[in-house]
Amino acid sequence: MNSSSEKLPRVEGDKKRQMWRKLFWLNLCVTLVLVGSFWLPEKLIRLQKFLDSPSVDIPEEGKIAQKEEQKNEPVPIQTGNLLNSRVTTVNASSEKEYVYFSLQSGKVLKIHDHSSLEWDLAFRRSKIITNGGASSKLGKAGLIDLGTVEFDKVTEVPTHNYILDVSTRTDTENPAILKPYNYNYLTHKLKAKGNVYAARTADNKFAKFQLLDFYCDNKEVGCIKIRFVYQGNGSNSFLKSASAYATASADVANPEKSVSSSF
Repeated sequence: MNSSSEKLPRVEGDKKRQMWRKLFWLNLCVTLVLVGSFWLPEKLIRLQKFLDSPSVDIPEEGKIAQKEEQKNEPVPIQTGNLLNSRVTTVNASSEKEYVYFSLQSGKVLKIHDHSSLEWDLAFRRSKIITNGGASSKLGKAGLIDLGTVEFDKVTEVPTHNYILDVSTRTDTENPAILKPYNYNYLTHKLKAKGNVYAARTADNKFAKFQLLDFYCDNKEVGCIKIRFVYQGNGSNSFLKSASAYATASADVANPEKSVSSSF
């Protein structure tokens, strides 16, 4: 009698403890679901707004770069019959002002009239627009994202279907190049995707370019390192003509002759 009566309270006690454990885990799960339902979407919306902002800025990463507006890199040695590519870094670290760039000259320009055909691309930190569509009434510039292809293997670009700038509720943008970077959620750093873009210039010529970096020497976002090739004869091909290729090949084969002939 005693042993059976002692076991009965123990069994009931075990049942109560199991019930409280189940209630604890149930409450914990409900709490996590509620937190995930209300808190997480709000954070994701804030993060998306941050990434969709006209110019992504990383706080406390340094002040606006005060160095020269443009820094030219050494011209890469181009082999074969490809047109030479150029590499330059444009200081577009201002949060308010666009920096206007000509693919023909490879230089930053002071533009007073935005309808001018002198500029092709404009940079503002990580944001890029073109001289066409909503950004310009006269410019014909537009872009096509060719994807992550090898830069030198793009020997020609399309002649039609270029995407022009459009107006949004808050700004102007080009849908072809909204986010030319990958954002690291752990380090809060931007890294260029490496995509190659076909460009139609403001005066209806063709070019190709690739973004290499977004950071200035002081680690501030907004110094755009760009590699590009401009075709000035109106063709959509980036191959040298037969005569130009023959001359370039002769110069490479006889460097002493090419040097002496330049004097």
